[in-house]
Amino acid sequence: ECNSLTCCLFMYGELTDKKTIEKVKQTFDNYESNCFEVLLYKKNRTPVWFYMQIAPIRNEHDKVVLFLCTFKDITLFKQPIEDEATKGWTKFARLTRALTNSRSVLQQLTPMNKAEVVHKHSRLAEVLQLGSDILPQYKQEAPKTPPHIILHYCAFKTTWDWVILILTFYTAIMVPYNVSFKTKQNNIAWLVLDSVVDVIFLVDIVLNFHTTFVGPGGEVISDPKLIRMNYLKTWFVIDLLSCLPYDIINAFENVDEGISSLFSSLKVVRLLRLGRVARKLDHYLEYGAAVLVLLVCVFGLVAHWLACIWYSIGDYEVIDEITNTLKKDSWLCQLAESIGTPYRYNTTGSGQWEGGPSKDSLYITSLYFTMTSLTTIGFGNIAPTTDGEKIFSVAMMMVGCNLGPFLRSNGTSWGFGVWGQSH
Repeated sequence: ECNSLTCCLFMYGELTDKKTIEKVKQTFDNYESNCFEVLLYKKNRTPVWFYMQIAPIRNEHDKVVLFLCTFKDITLFKQPIEDEATKGWTKFARLTRALTNSRSVLQQLTPMNKAEVVHKHSRLAEVLQLGSDILPQYKQEAPKTPPHIILHYCAFKTTWDWVILILTFYTAIMVPYNVSFKTKQNNIAWLVLDSVVDVIFLVDIVLNFHTTFVGPGGEVISDPKLIRMNYLKTWFVIDLLSCLPYDIINAFENVDEGISSLFSSLKVVRLLRLGRVARKLDHYLEYGAAVLVLLVCVFGLVAHWLACIWYSIGDYEVIDEITNTLKKDSWLCQLAESIGTPYRYNTTGSGQWEGGPSKDSLYITSLYFTMTSLTTIGFGNIAPTTDGEKIFSVAMMMVGCNLGPFLRSNGTSWGFGVWGQSH
């Protein structure tokens, strides 16, 4: 197959060295890298000398998927032109004259230097790329795509991916907080912000239907039908559920409490978008500083989620629904007594328990408890007392035991293990 391929791609002639032809064929057959000075022919049978470089390109399975062939026209070096005006000139003088008068030849002789300069300037763009399917450095030009199709590695898509990344982290922080603390979005500013986030996620769905992706063979897929089918089979359902306007529905005062709780719970589906973030950030693992920042972010995010769950358990158990009495041993009740904001019953005629610590104080205290538990410090000033709190604390300690060695194995023991020992 390779022999027929080389014969079709390169036009040999009677003056082409037979040994060089055989070496070229062997290079393709053996999937090797090699360089040659070879005489090839144009379609009009004009002979041209080329400095030819062959490099096999391998995929992630170490299989050769294509060959990169680079050609430099070195005809002037092999056969300097002699005309009436240059008779009697030395070979070097004729070569100098030919190079000076031909700008196209000069451009052909200096592509590698330009490529090196472009590569140096493109390192920042490569680092900023969020997609794990980044095109390799040997790609010389963008593939031709339909007008409405966006290349997944273009500058616009890179910037858009960073915007989606930031909004996803915002969602990962605010959704658990709003669900656990049961915040009604009565604040117009927050409602507008969350609505803007929903609209951006909706636009992201539209863009994903028009964005190329890398196929299993390493090729760029730009066919609109294949793009749509691939997106429908992968992330479409999750992305669609994550952009529904739950906050706007909950903002209405006449919404049934059960329906409001249901929509609040459905917002947790947005956290599944973090799976896409993890896939996009995997190529940053080769940078030590980036790994450290990512691990700190992961630790903080896990502590935040557990803090929201810890408060939800305490809020559920602080009031005995059967007797409608306050559980004095609950950590929320003890916190309220210690900071001077106790729970009081029916102080405004609502027939319910009221008062207690502010939401800011409750969140900070919950985060403080989860942080001390995950880092295995546990000062004991906040302790589980009810069965539900103890069960969750056991589960959180198991998470901390597994998370601690993982962080220390990635070079962050100075941030957690040493601090715990010092206390």
